[in-house]
Amino acid sequence: MFMGEFLHSIDTKGRIIVPSKFRDNLGNSFVVTRGLDKCLFAYPMEEWKILEDKLKQLPLTKKDARAFTRFFFSGAIECEVDKQGRINIPANLRSYAGIEKECNVIGVSNRVELWANDAWEDYVAESEESFAEIAENLMDFDI
Repeated sequence: MFMGEFLHSIDTKGRIIVPSKFRDNLGNSFVVTRGLDKCLFAYPMEEWKILEDKLKQLPLTKKDARAFTRFFFSGAIECEVDKQGRINIPANLRSYAGIEKECNVIGVSNRVELWANDAWEDYVAESEESFAEIAENLMDFDI
């Protein structure tokens, strides 16, 4: 399980240090792809396989299913951690998430999310204002 929040810098080559607390669970090789809310999702291979199997079952005849699958898989890349604990995030993914210098790396249960620092701070500020309302709306899910 992934949890916590870490702020790291992207170097000029597009590399970022993967927090040591996440490295063991992510493994030496994992998948990074476009996520929701203009962030990137990183999945350990086992979790990626589970998600891949679920997405394969979506009906090809549904336009939304095709669009989501295209969006999700076309942005996916397998990343390998180097000896310094870094990964290289391709320019297209950095551009999608608006990651330029500082990046928040957060643990979200079965995945890691990478956010541009400004976007993450804005998201947290907005969410804090409506956290009680969000929690109330999730009561139906027995949380």
